[in-house]
Amino acid sequence: MPSVTPDQLSQTIVDALNALANRGSIAVSEGAIPAAVKVERPKNKEHGDYATNVALQLSKQAGLKPRDLAELLAQELKGREAISAVDIAGPGFINITVAAAAQGEIARAVVEVGSAYGTSDRFAGKRINLEFVSSNPTGPIHLGGGRWAPVGDSLARVFTAMGADVTREYYFNDHGAQIDRFSASLLAVAKGEDPPEDGYVGSYITDIVEQVVAAHPSVVDMPDDQAREVFRREGVELMFAEIKQTLRTFRVDFDVYFHEQSLHDSGAVERAIQRLTEMDNTYEAEGALWLRSEKYGDDKDRVIVKSDGHPAYISADLAYYLDKRERGFDLVVIMLGADHHGYVGRLMAMCQAFGDTPHENLEVLIGQLVNLVRDGQQVRMSKRAGNVVTLDDLIESVGVDAARYALVRYSSDSSIDLDLDLWARASSDNPVYYVQYAHARLASILRNATELGLAPAGQDFDPSLLSHPREGDLLRALAEFPRVLAAVAELREPHRLARYLEATAATFHRFYDVCRVLPHGDEDATDLHRARLLLVDATRIVFARGLQLLGVTAPERM
Repeated sequence: MPSVTPDQLSQTIVDALNALANRGSIAVSEGAIPAAVKVERPKNKEHGDYATNVALQLSKQAGLKPRDLAELLAQELKGREAISAVDIAGPGFINITVAAAAQGEIARAVVEVGSAYGTSDRFAGKRINLEFVSSNPTGPIHLGGGRWAPVGDSLARVFTAMGADVTREYYFNDHGAQIDRFSASLLAVAKGEDPPEDGYVGSYITDIVEQVVAAHPSVVDMPDDQAREVFRREGVELMFAEIKQTLRTFRVDFDVYFHEQSLHDSGAVERAIQRLTEMDNTYEAEGALWLRSEKYGDDKDRVIVKSDGHPAYISADLAYYLDKRERGFDLVVIMLGADHHGYVGRLMAMCQAFGDTPHENLEVLIGQLVNLVRDGQQVRMSKRAGNVVTLDDLIESVGVDAARYALVRYSSDSSIDLDLDLWARASSDNPVYYVQYAHARLASILRNATELGLAPAGQDFDPSLLSHPREGDLLRALAEFPRVLAAVAELREPHRLARYLEATAATFHRFYDVCRVLPHGDEDATDLHRARLLLVDATRIVFARGLQLLGVTAPERM
């Protein structure tokens, strides 16, 4: 008997509807029956394993009352091998109970495909450029920008699991006023002066100055313009090397580090402006060149080239987007901090100005603020950066696993307060510890089974043995994993995977509390023990894969 996942059950319902239509039992127009039907887990377990409201959705097209259509569909489904019961509730909801053998087959299906379980070709052939973090090379990565590091990396991992060709990209802002202020700050500190009022402060500035002076002892004796250039070149390189090291420590690797300066040096800015001009999307006024962005939904037109002949900030955005599209990316995803919310309108207008489709060729995701809390008080200052809390501060306080999990666990469009005391705690109150402990417990069960000479069920596996309600709960949870990954990819919400793992950990512990997996004492091992071991192995596989997609380790022992 084949296994039954929610997606497979959805297809079974679609097949049943088509069978009714082909026999003339229901009269629906061509194309009215959907390609997929929404199947959900009912909140009340007494209502069966799964439920669907498809009869309410299709009743009008079929010319029947919802309950009458539900009755016809229920009769058709009752004849399917993998379904043991079908009931009608209320005005036409259909509650479905899956046969124990079909449900038990999920364990075998997971173990057979191993870490590939949950992957699909949903995004096959799609090239995605995912740009995230992109902190200015003027200081350590602050916590706000650092939030995107595990979120973007996890999303890239899931996109890849869905068959996409993903490029992780870091936009290196090495051009503009912020770099001028950075080099001026370094020079001031080197000369024993206070940094400019709008400059950068913190012990990291002193660290960089000491390294630059050690490599170039005569720099402080140079004319200021020459000295600033040395500090610009060397200081930015040192800062960026530190940023890369922080990201590597955080298990975030980028495929491309793209330099903003290269857009200006290569003529890409001029080419982008020329393209827009040829498309009649620019005009001259007040001595400047403007983008007709209001035409495409922006709140106003934007200056591309200022009256002094210098390109405005948005000119690099135009060139960078066009460069990505010319590199062959179907979808460009840009992850920005909360302070960039006002950029969304102009970026979408830019997309349209180039003839592309917003939300199809370009997506902009906004991440909200992150605050650290210790002893009930907000942590406001970094030991090293002074005026901001850095990603390194979080890693130092709770470790890489907890830091990654903590930042990815919440929806990115909501601000979060992270309790450092909680996330450093080795207890079930700590969500990452709770999930990792579940994996370690699963691994321990399998080790103990090996020591007893007991292996999970093999080819002689009888899936109908896994008929206990708690076994059914766990099997249905495992069956949800592919749908969770698909939802993460479609909605760009990796926090769904973290919450799924927590819920499944609770389901596993409830199973383990009442279902004895290993024989006790001199008790002989039975087929039920072996079947439960297979379920344990399947659960371990799902936890290991889920944690890997979040960039979090799956410990064998804790």
